[in-house]
Amino acid sequence: MTDLGASSQWSNLLQNLGAWQGSFTQISPDGTIEADSPSLVTLAGLNDNRTVRQTIQKFSPTGAVIYDRVLEYSSLNRGVLVFENGAFSQGSIQYGPFSEFGAELGFIDGDRRLRIVQLFDKASQLAKITLIREHRQDTPTVELLPPIQPLTPEQLVGEWQGESVTLYPDWRNPARYSTRLSVRLEGNQLHQSISAPGIELTSTAQVDGPILRFQQGRYPVQVLLLPDGASATTPLTVPRGQSFFLEAGWLLHPNRRQRMIRSYDARGEWVSLTLVTEQKISS
Repeated sequence: MTDLGASSQWSNLLQNLGAWQGSFTQISPDGTIEADSPSLVTLAGLNDNRTVRQTIQKFSPTGAVIYDRVLEYSSLNRGVLVFENGAFSQGSIQYGPFSEFGAELGFIDGDRRLRIVQLFDKASQLAKITLIREHRQDTPTVELLPPIQPLTPEQLVGEWQGESVTLYPDWRNPARYSTRLSVRLEGNQLHQSISAPGIELTSTAQVDGPILRFQQGRYPVQVLLLPDGASATTPLTVPRGQSFFLEAGWLLHPNRRQRMIRSYDARGEWVSLTLVTEQKISS
């Protein structure tokens, strides 16, 4: 993608057309699964794909419709960016105290999608995470893990080599660069090192069940390990006057992972969206 304009963004979005069968799982900040609803999300192209009609349905365990909403749109709002492969994020473009804040980060891999919604309340506290796992209707489900089993720290251990693409809300040309991530586990501590052009970061997390707690940075960050290879990285409280980020991850295969990072500056303004595709080159 040599430029980032409305037409290319819309074309990227169309890769999500189809009927997506799955579930919406409500998860508390401590990783407790609070509710799980079967779902069907349909994105249909109208008027030669110049308009998209989105139907969102959720069902009770008996199959009764408990939520039914239809949206139509022919352009993307300012809070949305879409990558070439159809992965996307939508959400708040500005953080402000005393207001709700959040974002959705969505991956797509062939006939599978995985989306994570991270919501913060008016006190800037992490309030709820929604994990949405989907496959195209009439295609087989492919689950890396049993649905109730979360991602484990051991699955993240190793040397990961990645390629990163960063999109910007002002539609300037994307930035592309190589990355490297090293993860090792010592007892209940997980150590990671991230390197990219001009960036060298090391950090250590305490492993507490399905939660990795990073305490030594400018503000506390937790990684919540979720079912089907998913992970959600968030501050527990949105920091004021500091840059911060929201991140989601998806272990698509044992040696292949994607991460998406939605970054905000010290004024709380959304500044970029990055998709990293990583391959494990050694354990």
